[in-house]
Amino acid sequence: MTATATAIGPHLFWIISRAAGSAALVLASLSVCVGLTMGAKLVKGRGPDLRVTHEAMSIATLAAIAIHGLALLGDGYLHPTLGAIAVPFLGSYKTLLTSTGIVAFWLMALLGLSYYVRGRIGIQRWRRLHRFAALAWALGLVHSLGEGTDSGQAWFFAMTAVVVVPALALLAWRHLRPSAAAPAPRSAAR
Repeated sequence: MTATATAIGPHLFWIISRAAGSAALVLASLSVCVGLTMGAKLVKGRGPDLRVTHEAMSIATLAAIAIHGLALLGDGYLHPTLGAIAVPFLGSYKTLLTSTGIVAFWLMALLGLSYYVRGRIGIQRWRRLHRFAALAWALGLVHSLGEGTDSGQAWFFAMTAVVVVPALALLAWRHLRPSAAAPAPRSAAR
């Protein structure tokens, strides 16, 4: 037990960051799936109210991402500053991929928390704005697949595929299906 604690000790913050980042990826992907399911009205009738689930997953995602970044402040290898984990292009470690993750977080925070002011900005404007949440999720996916110790591991790729493929399928379906609002073409015969 002491040997395990000694081995983990110097890497504890890094391990916490990895775990929180993986949890954030899973939660964000599930939240995207739930959001797209609600938006497409795939659950008909008296099904479950998915808004509460979507909201809880979104908040849990933001918390996991915050832990993911803040845990790195204690990392003995990187020694990042608060600015390096919060401001794009300020850090020196894999600057582009790190910045992609930072931008994804801020976009997710802005778009996710905009739910609470949707009455002020208007429901229709909020809905158009909220569609960019998928972009924030995609940026987070790029960050997770391109950076980090686990990004090249088969288990990480499999875990990512399990949660990302359904979200990508729902996203593709939403953008490729014929619009329900489009009027039906008129028949030439009268």
